[in-house]
Amino acid sequence: MNTYTLTIGSLTRELPIIPISDSLSIASFVILGDTEIVSVTAPMLADKLPEVDVLITAEAKGIPFVHELAKYLGMPRYIVARKSIKAYMEDPLVREVNSITTQKEQFLCLDRKDAEFIKGKRVALIDDVISSGESLRALAELVESAGANIVAQAAILAEGDAANRDDIIFLEKLPLFE
Repeated sequence: MNTYTLTIGSLTRELPIIPISDSLSIASFVILGDTEIVSVTAPMLADKLPEVDVLITAEAKGIPFVHELAKYLGMPRYIVARKSIKAYMEDPLVREVNSITTQKEQFLCLDRKDAEFIKGKRVALIDDVISSGESLRALAELVESAGANIVAQAAILAEGDAANRDDIIFLEKLPLFE
């Protein structure tokens, strides 16, 4: 199996290169279950963030990272945009999203109480990897519709052309393989 060697700070990971279409492959970076990556990268990214009131991520891979980041920053709470409307949600805000690693259209949903919590606050959108930016765009539209002020968009890795963007904060680049 082909792999890509990723180094972030003192950590190295061998990432399997996985085809996602006939012409494109990615180095599969999965932080779920990797407590070492999460605990080492959270303080590194925290040091790059501007002053924020709330961290927001989309379900699911960003959750352990945003949790550790919020702990490091001394925040008692963070927000997770869910990928489906849950029965407990009252009057949720919803946005459609398509990303390069998603096989079909998905949705991001924010419970009304979370939307009210972030209204007028300085927020940072957090993810594990930013690639095409579609997930981040949908998350931005969702939190802006709630009245939040986005002051940062950040991830552990910027994949492909995302590494050339000047509007995101990230720790390392991750190539795409054609």
